[in-house]
Amino acid sequence: MALLTMGLTGCGGAVGAGTTAVRTTAAESPAPVSETSATPSAPPTGPNVSGCFTEQDGKIFNHVRGLPGVIAGDGPVGVVISYERRGTVCSWRPLSDRLVAAGYRVLLYARDAGLLPEDGAVAMGKRLAKEKGVERLFLVGGSIGATASVPAAKRLGAEVAGVVALSGEIDEGDAAALTVPLLQIGSEHDAYGGAESMRAAEAAATKSPDNQVLIIPGESLHASALLGSPHAAKVLDTVVAFMDRHKG
Repeated sequence: MALLTMGLTGCGGAVGAGTTAVRTTAAESPAPVSETSATPSAPPTGPNVSGCFTEQDGKIFNHVRGLPGVIAGDGPVGVVISYERRGTVCSWRPLSDRLVAAGYRVLLYARDAGLLPEDGAVAMGKRLAKEKGVERLFLVGGSIGATASVPAAKRLGAEVAGVVALSGEIDEGDAAALTVPLLQIGSEHDAYGGAESMRAAEAAATKSPDNQVLIIPGESLHASALLGSPHAAKVLDTVVAFMDRHKG
């Protein structure tokens, strides 16, 4: 199957065969907020996830060991987001908000450190699939969450519409077994899930009907750090376009 590759390389770097180079333009930094004008918000007192999602954002639920999660939006296509080690749901809010605005139903959850990331992604996928009106799922992950989302997709089967991996170091055997669309996004110089790892997974994922890679040149931004960077708009646009194409 043909591979669609959106590869970006750093200044002066060579672009691989079959790769289209696309550069992003750094956005201007916002003006600093003065100490007198900044008003800190009070932490939520009711049900919430990490202080960033409350019942105003969606349905709060508890999973293993009482850890919280949230389901935001009400669209027929669900998205499970699994964050990186030492991460939180808070840094994934930009992606969640964008997906909800685009009509997706998004599940984020506080990850149980004692549970294998793959098992957590599978459990959350099954949970979201049981929500009334949900017809298909995308699995999105950052770092280890991205790595785990690929084998999790195989375990969940036909319910999965595609996988989005931000800074994931995907096992080549898992990539070779993947039969759904795959989008990898990451930084050229990231120590985990950088350009070399992404291209290896891309080459192995021969059964994936749409196999894309977006590499941010000259950067070492990792996982959710991409969502708070000058490249955020490009990353978010690419994710939404990929999902819109494959949501069925």
